[in-house]
Amino acid sequence: MTEVAAKAGGISIHAVDVSRGVPADGLSVRLRRLEPDAGVIAEGVCAPNGHFAHPVADGTGVVRGTYEVEFGVAEFFREAGVPVPDPSFLDVAVFRFGIDAVQEHFHLPFKFTPWGFSMFRGGA
Repeated sequence: MTEVAAKAGGISIHAVDVSRGVPADGLSVRLRRLEPDAGVIAEGVCAPNGHFAHPVADGTGVVRGTYEVEFGVAEFFREAGVPVPDPSFLDVAVFRFGIDAVQEHFHLPFKFTPWGFSMFRGGA
């Protein structure tokens, strides 16, 4: 009997600038797989609704392993005309997480200000 591999559930991201109460249109995102084989699996910017539209959300490139996502917070605020110190307190927000049950969907809500952020596994 052959074993059928489970389809990956994917990784989705929704980012909101809670300091101004707006979706993070244009926020840069880089998603890396650290293990088992390291490499960038998704890179781009959030759409006007704050969602990161990439095939990784449907499971493309997602396997059991360890991941890290980076958000260009200081650049986002500077481009929006929001004053931030130089150097900024929060330049790039980094969040490391693991995926054990690859068939499950991993939704990552990212809420942030120039001074901090919140990230967790949400329902999608």
